[in-house]
Amino acid sequence: MVRIVGIEHVQLAMPPGGEAAARGFYTGLLGLPEVPKPPVLAARGGCWFEASGVKVHLGVEADFRPAQKAHPALLVDDLAGMIAALTAAGVAVVPDEPIEGRARCFVSDPFGNRIELMQG
Repeated sequence: MVRIVGIEHVQLAMPPGGEAAARGFYTGLLGLPEVPKPPVLAARGGCWFEASGVKVHLGVEADFRPAQKAHPALLVDDLAGMIAALTAAGVAVVPDEPIEGRARCFVSDPFGNRIELMQG
């Protein structure tokens, strides 16, 4: 039987011209390094952020609407520290009930896309 064995990356949308805001949030606040997009895709705009075990790609969508329900859940090693840093930067953090013993919260990226953060 053929089966799914993992997720290679998560793709989120952003509006045209949002690369600087994406870098400020995903690299500056979440700590995900930006990696170069392949040349064939770079002309389309957007940004790729990748670290060990996580890949978040943002692509430009001309008729952009944020994902307010669908979302990636990113594991962090210090949720309290991440919440403090995000709050200090003016990012609204919405706490939620733990699931399976994991503390978690929700934030929105600069474009309104929902992001779940969970204590790994």
